[in-house]
Amino acid sequence: MRIEVIPLIVGVLIGLVGLGLVADAWIPEDVAPFRERRRRPRTERSLGGEALIGLGVLCFAAAVVSRDTWDYVNVAVIAGGVLLLIGAWMNRRYLRDRFVNRGALRRGEEGRTHRHEKDAPPPPRSRIR
Repeated sequence: MRIEVIPLIVGVLIGLVGLGLVADAWIPEDVAPFRERRRRPRTERSLGGEALIGLGVLCFAAAVVSRDTWDYVNVAVIAGGVLLLIGAWMNRRYLRDRFVNRGALRRGEEGRTHRHEKDAPPPPRSRIR
């Protein structure tokens, strides 16, 4: 394998990630209803923002595959960066919850009632004399 093939392989992999993001944004979600186990509802993501992030990643993939032989490499990189930033801005609440929000800690909470057997204190141990 020649070394000139490596940017093509990397570009194709980046392109597949971009296609996955675009497909995830455009294909409707037909998920069976399930019981929500979270204490607060999940933050909804912006499908338009996710599609813009995917298109930005596809622009970066096109720039990597072209290997400086395409006249519009700079345009593709700038457009990819702008699309990526706009998509991240549209999904800022979702991204903030993914990176920052860890939820309330279960141990040491004051005034919390135990609604589940996992949360309840262990039963007292019987002493054998």
